[in-house]
Amino acid sequence: MGAHLIGLDWGSSSLRAMLIDAGGAALETRTSTAGASTLDGSPAAFSAALDALIGDWRDKALPMLACGMVGSQHGWREVPYADCPSDARALANGALSVDWRGQYLRLLPGLRCETPAGVPDVMRGEETQVLGALQLRPDLAARSCIVMPGTHSKWARVRDGAVQDFATHMSGELYALLRQHSVLGRLMPAGEAGTGFVEGVSAARDQGAAGLSHQLFAVRTLGLTGRLPHEALSGYLSGLLIGHELRAGLAELDQGAPLLLVGEPALCARYAAALDLFGRPAVPVLPNTAAAGLQRLATLI
Repeated sequence: MGAHLIGLDWGSSSLRAMLIDAGGAALETRTSTAGASTLDGSPAAFSAALDALIGDWRDKALPMLACGMVGSQHGWREVPYADCPSDARALANGALSVDWRGQYLRLLPGLRCETPAGVPDVMRGEETQVLGALQLRPDLAARSCIVMPGTHSKWARVRDGAVQDFATHMSGELYALLRQHSVLGRLMPAGEAGTGFVEGVSAARDQGAAGLSHQLFAVRTLGLTGRLPHEALSGYLSGLLIGHELRAGLAELDQGAPLLLVGEPALCARYAAALDLFGRPAVPVLPNTAAAGLQRLATLI
C-alpha cells in the first residue's frame, strides 16, 4: 500500500514525521531535534523546520495531520484542549489548520480532565497514541488503562472507546533532576541505571509509613553506609520513583481493568518488570502508536 497521510508527532524537544499508509503503519519515518520548545514560536520557524525535514514530501500532495506540543501555547497555533471524556470524533472536530507553503496542516487538540482532587491535568500527543493503541488492540476499547511511560508518564482510563480521565506522573523528569542536580547524584557513577532497580521498586511497594521524600534520602544513605554499591544507586532511584508511580496508578485503577504499556520498548520493559513486582505480570507492550492514531483521526477530518 502507498502512503495516505503525512503524520507529525511534534513534541517539545523533537519532531517525528511519518508517511502513513491506510492501515496506520509508518512506511517511512524522519526525525529532527526541531521540537516546539526549541523554536522561537513564529509560524516562519515552524514552517522552516518542516522544510528542512520533509520539504521533498510536499510534492506528494497528501493530507497532513499533527499531534503534540505544536498545538500548544508555544506552538505553531494554539489548539484548545478537548475535555474528557473524549473520543476520536471529539478530537477530530477540535483540529485547527495552519498553512505550510500553500498546503493545509491540521493540528490536533490535546486532552484536559479534572482529577478527583479538583486539579486540572493535560496531555498533548499521548491522546493520539491512546487512539492508535485502541486501533491495534480493539479488545481494550470497552475498558482498560493505557500507561505511557516517559518524562511525564500518563495513565489514561478508557471506557467505550473514549478517554474518561487520566493522571500525569513526572517520574522521568524527577529522575533526571534528582540525579543531575541534587545531593543524591553525587555518589552515582555516570552512565545508565544499572542494578538496584528491583530493590527500589520493592521499597516503594513496601513503604509502610515512609513517604517518598524520606525514601529518596535513603538513596544517599544506602550509598554512604555501603548498604548499596554506588553503581546500584541510580537504578534504586529509578525503581523508587517508578514504584511510587505504580502505587498511585494502581490505586486509581478500576478493579480488573486490563493494562497496556505504550512507548519506548526499553522503558516499557522496566515498567513491566515493576508491575510484575506489584502482582501484575505479563502486561502487554506496544511501541509508539501515534501513526495508527493519526490515521484513525485523519479518516474523521
